[in-house]
Amino acid sequence: MPDTPRSTYRVQVRPGFDLDATAELAGYLAALGVTHLYTAPLLTATPGSTHGYDVVDHRAVNPQLGGEAARARLVRALRAARLGLVVDIVPNHAGVARPEANPAWWDVLRRGRESAYARWFDIDWDRGRLLLPVLADSADALDDLKLVDGELRYHEHRFPVADGTGDGTPRQVHDRQHYELVNWRRGDAELTYRRFFAVSDLAGLRVEDPEVFDATHAEILRWVDAGEVDGIRVDHPDGLRDPAGYLARLRAAAPERWLVVEKILEYGEDLPDWPVDGTTGYDALAAVSGLFVDPDAEAEFTTLDGRLTGRHRSWEDLTHATKLEAATRLLAAELTRLSTLVPELPGEQVRAALAELAACFPVYRGYPPSGARHLAAARAEAGRRRPDLTGVLDQVTARLRDPGHELAARFPQLTGAVMAKGVEDTAYYRWSRFVALNEVGGSPAHFGVPAAELHRFAAARQVRWPASMTALSTHDTKRGEDVRARLAVLSELPGRWAERVADWMSRAPLADPALAHLLWQTAVGAWPIERERLHGYAEKAAREASVTTSWADPDPGFEHELHALVDRMYDDPELHAQITAFAAEITPPGWSNALGQKLVQLAMPGVPDVYQGTELWENSLVDPDNRRPVDFAVRRDLLARLDAGWRPAVAADGAAKLLVVSRTLRLRRDRPDLFGGYRPVPARGPAAAHAVAFDRGGAVAVATRLPLRLARSGGWRDTVLSLPVHERTDLFTGRVYSGSELLLDDLLSTYPVALLAPTDSVEAAA
Repeated sequence: MPDTPRSTYRVQVRPGFDLDATAELAGYLAALGVTHLYTAPLLTATPGSTHGYDVVDHRAVNPQLGGEAARARLVRALRAARLGLVVDIVPNHAGVARPEANPAWWDVLRRGRESAYARWFDIDWDRGRLLLPVLADSADALDDLKLVDGELRYHEHRFPVADGTGDGTPRQVHDRQHYELVNWRRGDAELTYRRFFAVSDLAGLRVEDPEVFDATHAEILRWVDAGEVDGIRVDHPDGLRDPAGYLARLRAAAPERWLVVEKILEYGEDLPDWPVDGTTGYDALAAVSGLFVDPDAEAEFTTLDGRLTGRHRSWEDLTHATKLEAATRLLAAELTRLSTLVPELPGEQVRAALAELAACFPVYRGYPPSGARHLAAARAEAGRRRPDLTGVLDQVTARLRDPGHELAARFPQLTGAVMAKGVEDTAYYRWSRFVALNEVGGSPAHFGVPAAELHRFAAARQVRWPASMTALSTHDTKRGEDVRARLAVLSELPGRWAERVADWMSRAPLADPALAHLLWQTAVGAWPIERERLHGYAEKAAREASVTTSWADPDPGFEHELHALVDRMYDDPELHAQITAFAAEITPPGWSNALGQKLVQLAMPGVPDVYQGTELWENSLVDPDNRRPVDFAVRRDLLARLDAGWRPAVAADGAAKLLVVSRTLRLRRDRPDLFGGYRPVPARGPAAAHAVAFDRGGAVAVATRLPLRLARSGGWRDTVLSLPVHERTDLFTGRVYSGSELLLDDLLSTYPVALLAPTDSVEAAA
């Protein structure tokens, strides 16, 4: 049986960084201390895909990544370096943007319900022809349709022609097909197939059908059976009709492999009792990042945001509004399909009731018959907000409580999409109070995480999910870990930030003040950042917020104003100097936070993941910014210098972070016996609240929190940690300690973190 990974390193394998390029990292990753490479999806994706989550052919490795031969070379390189492999799979959906690239979808378009693949996709055939929203927003768009080589062509799009239907004009041929090309704007309201969220280019798969499961998993499971895969990461299980049933089938097919799911848990929510090893770590991200935010600053930031934006709105009211918008606009087609499952009630009332229940649902989704309490909470809140719907809410809820009703099976798929689109992709860009908390898996309404809460979380994790992944950055996070760490510093100087940002916003106003507040925070968190990157982020943030501009209806006037604001940050000498000076002021305490949260994440219970490049400082923002190329040569050189004995200062080169990452990962790899438990280690003394420390069963991690407040109060002074009398070495400095009480002023005099281990265990990891 393969070992559970002791750590993973995520690489965004893509056409510009293929499997052979990834194989060349094996030696570096082994030296870094990780035990398993963790890749983006490897199966054939839409040509040109930069992420791989739009699989078009489940039978083969993506030829743009090098194909099967390159995968085999990667496996050999990993084994030679004594590394394992964790692969990412996408069971929920398939890419259909280019039908000719997806043989199953092409056949469905050609043959309709008679296709052997018709059951693969979650299509509502009872609503007539399959709608494909690809046409331009004009009444004469079909005039551009052509018949070429027996196919229908619309600009770059290709579509098949059913047998015996190819005579006549392109429009006549089109009218005989099993599909109908329609205005792209009709997709959200009228689509007849289930999508991934609101992405019409990703069609939902019916993996609850054993034949579909077998066909779409055969290649992945072939790798498993050959002993070439040690772990599987399951993308978006909440999109599935029956996640528990799917995971049971996958576990039966890969009984000895590490299995984690991309399940986003809301604050206080527990992972269902599935046959998996845990989540992909967003729950840990929220707990660890929150540890470095000062909860005492909440009221001041609430007041500041109200003053800057001119409104006071609760997180609960905002997310209700954005979720309702998502349900009734972006996901209107899905809502319509669900409403038809209750034909005995007035359709518009059923739509309104389902939308309200989805907007009030407190977590991503339920798992019938489990999760009745979440449905009850949604029903109570929906009734409070819409007493006029009481009768239909009761009738709809009764059907949702019946696990045998089709509505009960499909409604959870809607609520997950409503949460993702309404909160992650909209509310996170409208809620500007303190954007360090606007993160996947986070809860912006909970301002900071006290140390005691972090300890409870970690201790529970050790008992229940000891092999669950931990993460601080992913390909989906809204901001990189070091950006959040620097922004956390603002919670320690709310008055100074209020003065600074109010001045900037008055000198460079924007029609959307909430977006402006979000943008100014993001700028100082990532500064210095290339101009084009900040332009790209600002435009995406504005369109996601959908207040003054949007993806569907961009407002050229507002976007010109927005880009002018970004340009002013660079071109106005006084403003540029002030931003630079303020960022420089908060950067050193931000580095302290970054090292602290990295050590906690790497050393706490779970399997730590390092997202590509984050072993050094990185100032990434939301995708595609966080998928930029990584300079691995720089990282190799710095690691070699560390291994030659260099002990770097905490400085802009990020070598101190690489020191923390490599020494912690090596100790976890070489001495797993030191990481088998969890016990908080309390500090005593005047600065005890600024230390977070825990003993994993021999390895003791110590981190500094709220470094500015610590400095203002006079530093550590005589604050101590009490530990059993053993000779211990700090892996970061090499210093040896043997007393029962360690002065934090001494222990943390070089770095704001320490990793103590029995001296006889240190040599391999040093």
